[in-house]
Amino acid sequence: MRILVTGNAGSGKSTVSKQLATNYEITCYSLDKVVWQENWHKTPQKEKDRLINELIAKKDWVIDGVSNKILEAADQIIFLDFPRRVCFYRAAKRNTRYLFSSRPELPANCPEILIIPTLFKIIWNFPKKARPELMKEKSRRNDSFIQIKNNKELRAYLSSVR
Repeated sequence: MRILVTGNAGSGKSTVSKQLATNYEITCYSLDKVVWQENWHKTPQKEKDRLINELIAKKDWVIDGVSNKILEAADQIIFLDFPRRVCFYRAAKRNTRYLFSSRPELPANCPEILIIPTLFKIIWNFPKKARPELMKEKSRRNDSFIQIKNNKELRAYLSSVR
């Protein structure tokens, strides 16, 4: 079982991924640890590609993040397609909690305060930049693609996989 949980920043990818990994008793990986290095430095592309290849070579996984290569390798895609206002709210709530420290799924020394402007740009631009590719993938892989647009749909989905 190879599951990609994808969506905008602040959509709940990490939370949903952890729940799915627990339900299916498989390992959960966060792309944040692949994309970012200590102090919010981006991982060089060659190293990032190597790390992604190592992840997708594993037999079973739940991976949270946005990656075309992982999208292609996944057996199932869960797309958390929440409105931007929800993502902004959730990101702000999370940022408050980890304002001066790193979230557990991030490398060391990545406090949220240093990424806030970038994070808000990512959230704002997601519908134009990343969503169209995901919608193409949905039409191509309808059976293995689950689009979740609100909390009611998310609760129903998580109840169905318990």
